[in-house]
Amino acid sequence: MIKLDISENQVKNIYLGIGSNLGNRVINIEKAKFKLTQENIIILETSSFYESLSWPNHKNPKFLNIILKARTVLSIKDLYKICKKIERALGRKISYKNSPRECDIDIIDYGKMKTFKDIVLPHPRMHQRNFVLLPLFEINKNWKHPKTKEHIKKLIFLLPKSDIRSIKKI
Repeated sequence: MIKLDISENQVKNIYLGIGSNLGNRVINIEKAKFKLTQENIIILETSSFYESLSWPNHKNPKFLNIILKARTVLSIKDLYKICKKIERALGRKISYKNSPRECDIDIIDYGKMKTFKDIVLPHPRMHQRNFVLLPLFEINKNWKHPKTKEHIKKLIFLLPKSDIRSIKKI
């Protein structure tokens, strides 16, 4: 059990991205969701599954991704540690950047926080990723980027047309 100090003991609305492109992708994502709920993370909404090409190497297996809207009293640091622990528990190995994996959990937004020490928030490339923006739009059509204040619709319109055509809602 992670001990919280009083300043951290505030409920935060968060958005997490979960992806998988190895093994049974749906089961991997569902297991990650279950493990998150065991760690004081209350899932409020879940997007549909979205299948997209692996990035940056399209020859790797396709990814299945979702976005979760959740609440937690965990600090950003503890949330990050838990996400990494769950990835490892589901089979993620240390490998080269953007390698195929059973589970990837990214903190997309943590209470509109802009940064925390060595954890960059929101996720630094989320505004360029179809597999983040489209499921995020599905569950929050009014979301705005915490740093740029750009509306999610604008971010989606800025994606290349090929990114829009290459993703499929499952």
